[in-house]
Amino acid sequence: MSTITTPVAVLIIHGVGSQQSTFADEMVAELTRRFKRELRQLPHPPPLIDNQLVCRAVHWAAILQQSQHRMWARLTAEHDLDFIKLRRYMIDFASDAVAYQITPSDRTVYDAVHRRVTDALTSLEDTPGITPTTPLAVVGHSLGTVIASNWIWDLQHRLQPATEQSTNETPLTCGETLARLFTLGSPIALWSLRYTQPPFGLPITIPSPHFRQHYPSAAFPDATGEWLNFYDEDDVIAYPLKPLNAAYHQMVTEDVAINVGGLLSSWNPLSHNGYWTDDDVTVPIARSLARLWAAINRQSTHHP
Repeated sequence: MSTITTPVAVLIIHGVGSQQSTFADEMVAELTRRFKRELRQLPHPPPLIDNQLVCRAVHWAAILQQSQHRMWARLTAEHDLDFIKLRRYMIDFASDAVAYQITPSDRTVYDAVHRRVTDALTSLEDTPGITPTTPLAVVGHSLGTVIASNWIWDLQHRLQPATEQSTNETPLTCGETLARLFTLGSPIALWSLRYTQPPFGLPITIPSPHFRQHYPSAAFPDATGEWLNFYDEDDVIAYPLKPLNAAYHQMVTEDVAINVGGLLSSWNPLSHNGYWTDDDVTVPIARSLARLWAAINRQSTHHP
């Protein structure tokens, strides 16, 4: 058996709030550990198991942080506002979602955020083992799921302006090898209210419409697409997606109801921040990524 293997590339996109550039470090470590465990159970584990999962974090929060700080300073310079902590939370939380929206005359923030996603994906190609046709998975949390959906939609419908496009266009950087989407604590259902034809809009396509051009069914029969949507029933920002309409029902593989967070957060809306390293999230994601790796590298797995 050949020792040359194809790794899986993963983009991780954060949601609202003042995120640090290290926001994904713990999740990457957890996913990598579990992914390696899955690969070791294969009939023919890869000899270089450390190189089979390549992750990149998309840190876009800095785009808005300076503007948010300036706005807060102006609003509070001559006014004594109540509920300061709650107001700061609203600025960190709601203003990201508001600023990200396209207006008839301005799409600056929207394009800048998507540019960060494209840049992160393009940087993956500098990693040893990554090729122009490496299979791609995307993980998004909170507003990051909306960003992921919009970015993928623009790729699949060729709506990206020149400023968003990769300087090195390959099947990978054009999203043609996209095979997995994992949405955590997603408000996509709320965003769907913007669309009326059909009611609640249309989902992106998973896998990419071009995926089979690079991984034909005859040669890679088990290389299928998967979209897992994780939501905690106590998380008021997160909602299932399959009930939206027939198109979402067909495209989303599963709405996964879970219970995330710790002792003080798992039973209330604070659970929204508990997805990243929860076993109910990382275990199924790692298994799904391992199934994709096995399918691309033509191995069978122990998990259905």
